[in-house]
Amino acid sequence: MALELTYPHILKHPDAPARLECQPRTRVAMIVADYLYRGWSAEEIARQYRSLSLAEIHAALTYYFDHREEIEDELLAEDREVEAWRLAHPPAPLLLRLKAQARH
Repeated sequence: MALELTYPHILKHPDAPARLECQPRTRVAMIVADYLYRGWSAEEIARQYRSLSLAEIHAALTYYFDHREEIEDELLAEDREVEAWRLAHPPAPLLLRLKAQARH
């Protein structure tokens, strides 16, 4: 019989992303994105998001390191959704003109 680990501060329901227990709108993947993409330490993430405790951030990162494939798959799926949205919603002509003017 395999021992199932529990993570303080983290809720994980089947077929749902891992989230912070006291802040269920905050997904583990959101914290991990700041760690991976921005290169922020746990302390920097805590400075940027004052509503998160350092313990919650460390718990999220611990969950990530134990479930790397799950979280990275979630981040990749999110990136694909964003790219699909961008392709389906091209910028407005006015925005394109403003960007062109800003370059000159």
